[in-house]
Amino acid sequence: MQSLQPKPFSKLRNFLWPIYGYELKKLLPMLALFFLITFVYNVLRCMKITLVVTSQGSGAEVIPFLKVWAVLPGAVLITYVYTKLTHHLNREQVFYTMLSFFLGFFTLFLLVLYPNRELLELTTIADSLQTRLPEGLGGLVSIIRHWPLTIFYVLSELWSTAVLSMLFWGFANEVTSVNEAKRFYAIFAIAANFSGIFSGQSAQWLTLDEYNPILPFGTVAWEQSLALQLGVVLFIGLVIVLLFRWVNKTIAKQQHIKSISETVKTAVIDEPAQKISLLECFSYLMKSRYMVYVTILVVAYNIIFNFSDVLWINQVQLRYPNASDFNAFTNQIATITGVFATLSGLMLSGNVIRRYGWTVTAMITPLIWLVTGIGFFGCLLFESNLYLTDLLYALFSLPVANLVLMFGAAQVCLGRASKFTLFDETKEIAFVPLPREEQRKGKAVVDGIASRLGKSGGSIMIQFLLVMCGNLGSTIPYIAVIFLVVITLWILAVRGLGKLVKRSIDQSGIDSVKPLNNAVLSQPQSTST
Repeated sequence: MQSLQPKPFSKLRNFLWPIYGYELKKLLPMLALFFLITFVYNVLRCMKITLVVTSQGSGAEVIPFLKVWAVLPGAVLITYVYTKLTHHLNREQVFYTMLSFFLGFFTLFLLVLYPNRELLELTTIADSLQTRLPEGLGGLVSIIRHWPLTIFYVLSELWSTAVLSMLFWGFANEVTSVNEAKRFYAIFAIAANFSGIFSGQSAQWLTLDEYNPILPFGTVAWEQSLALQLGVVLFIGLVIVLLFRWVNKTIAKQQHIKSISETVKTAVIDEPAQKISLLECFSYLMKSRYMVYVTILVVAYNIIFNFSDVLWINQVQLRYPNASDFNAFTNQIATITGVFATLSGLMLSGNVIRRYGWTVTAMITPLIWLVTGIGFFGCLLFESNLYLTDLLYALFSLPVANLVLMFGAAQVCLGRASKFTLFDETKEIAFVPLPREEQRKGKAVVDGIASRLGKSGGSIMIQFLLVMCGNLGSTIPYIAVIFLVVITLWILAVRGLGKLVKRSIDQSGIDSVKPLNNAVLSQPQSTST
């Protein structure tokens, strides 16, 4: 009797395209859906930063205030709404409802809020607060003054949380078997990185250098560019709705939904995960040196990224005060980041750890941030020193202002690309040798607490320094010191955790290479998250 088992792949195909022909009718539409959702997020990401940073009286110092006082409450609210909707509607209805909300707001912003933004600004309240509050709280005043831009920033940021994480991955995990996920999800990660490349180039192409009188909207070039990019977002949003409807009817309806033990969840588990209280998470964290190290890794990355991102955006704004130029430059950086992330995913991810081990692989990301950070902060700190600026010009044949942008861009591109591949890969592998119960508690600690603590903690530190120093430029020496301290803790944590990971793998009998090929701990990270 002929075996029903599919033939094994060749080594080359197993590396490049481990997909059977009969699976294409399922993989390709889901891949297209994932690509379009991440494409929209990447376009919105550059657009939201451009709007809030280049608005009148604003700047890069507004970003840490937005992340703490606007995005964080928005994330809590959207999660609450999502859970309520899932209790009353089916999966397909929840998808249409939430996507309609996002597309409806972007339409309202394009047609009403942005064209009338000057009339809608809370000028009186903002001016009153500005006279009463310290100068360092100017970012907080700005998010109140430009409230339409604030809401746009929040919803653009929450596109990843709601549409990508909750809606797409909730659907994908439900209709994808464990065996399929082992092969499909790596391809999804590469597609997400490609979306960063295409979104950056598309947004650049839609960014106008001069006002075009042929277009029947906008009064300046940037307004026309914004309208074109938002028009593309809305069009792709409609395509996403139609594609999801087709996928849902042709794939999901034919898919026999298995029990939780047979489906892919955020972590691969053998039984339904029990709810873990916040107190249990902290209690487990305090008792486990292993998880303390993992938490330090995650918190450190998010603090480092917040510091570098805000300071670099501030330098970009100084160099490109015009919104169109700023948007074009940030989209170019998004393109380069996508290229590096894609190459890293294809060439380095998996291969480095198989050859050099967990510790060496995990050490690459902090070392990239350290080396580029030395160049970035060094140029910022010593740009007023004539001797050093002359020396740097002799070495690189570039003014120090250009070197700041160059090192900052290298930090963003290389640092984020390594995070999306090597950092996330080693972080997830650290969970593999742990018992199932410890995996669940560890994921709750790291994904539920550590990442939020790092993001919010970095923003709160910047806010405190702004209040103390008055402006972002004066905070640079303090941020540089904290940057070096956090990087050092990150490197020490990698060394300590590397020994524990090796010991745990040896004790559990798990092949250290096997998790890279067979374990699915969570959805792949990409330039969109």
